[in-house]
Amino acid sequence: METNFSITPIATQLSTAIQRKINGKTKPLGALGRLEEVALQICQIQQTLSPSLQRPHVLVFAGDHGIAHEGVSAYPQEVTWQMVMNFLNGGAAINVFCKQHNIELRVVDAGVNYDFPLDIKQLIHNKIQKGTANFARESAMSLQQTEKCFESASSIVKRIAESGCNVIGFGEMGIANTSSAAMLMSALCNLPVEKCIGRGTGLSDKALQHKIDVLSKVFANRGRSYSPMNTLAMYGGFEIAQLVGAILQAAECRMIVLIDGFIATSAYLVAQAMQPTIKEYCIFCHQSQEQGHQLLLHYLKVNPLLNLEMRLGEGTGVAVAYPLIQSAVHFMNEMASFESAGVSTKV
Repeated sequence: METNFSITPIATQLSTAIQRKINGKTKPLGALGRLEEVALQICQIQQTLSPSLQRPHVLVFAGDHGIAHEGVSAYPQEVTWQMVMNFLNGGAAINVFCKQHNIELRVVDAGVNYDFPLDIKQLIHNKIQKGTANFARESAMSLQQTEKCFESASSIVKRIAESGCNVIGFGEMGIANTSSAAMLMSALCNLPVEKCIGRGTGLSDKALQHKIDVLSKVFANRGRSYSPMNTLAMYGGFEIAQLVGAILQAAECRMIVLIDGFIATSAYLVAQAMQPTIKEYCIFCHQSQEQGHQLLLHYLKVNPLLNLEMRLGEGTGVAVAYPLIQSAVHFMNEMASFESAGVSTKV
């Protein structure tokens, strides 16, 4: 099984009318730059000249990685569950930014190596198992586990869409998940693995070289699969696999899909390899400082809204970029046209 998702290509019948409305606003042609691109895309997704943003959500998927035991992260594995608790207690950057912009935040335990209390309202219990296997020695996940990730994440997004949400962003938390993202990128983009590897949680030069040595050796031994699903199972994480399923389901639900940094973009890479049409539904929010993300965005031929030298994950790039997306919708709905304002057009 590759995917059971059915992503409808966006109809283009309204494109001319949408562009005419944008061009008719009281401004020189193209003067709002990227905001005009975002407005056009949102109107096309929603098939309307009057777009809206309803009940915005950010989902943060968390999971642990067996590859962490190879010393590829600056932090110990227990930081994953500790940061999840920080999210649930409202103390992380993503909490601050979601609160600032009235975005509903939910945290998903996709496979954290910890037993969370069952009565935490903000936590969605979606654990496949307590962390993936160490892909230096065996596949990180089985195909059955990968498919289960898709199915369970799909169910979450469907429920959120049914609640009235039409714009959703995705973040992640998982010590060593930049290693998984780098391996997925190298395998699916056919790039040397060392070009895909960055400092992650802030590795020193010596530790970065160790990470490069470990992952290069793994890739030399295990190689690549030409199946996106098999590649994901070989090198991915439970949170990354659930991100893939969530992105695919959100596009199937015709939601505006907001993509965060390096890890989320690596999940998007897998999803796009399965269903290329999802690109029409996705807005890339920021360029991470992580080396691999810059190359990956170039490979995907996408231009993110922001470059603030962030590399935190958690969905923070989504939350920080969200006001720009709001601005695109507001100018489309509220800005006067030359005709309504009685302003002369360009001669």
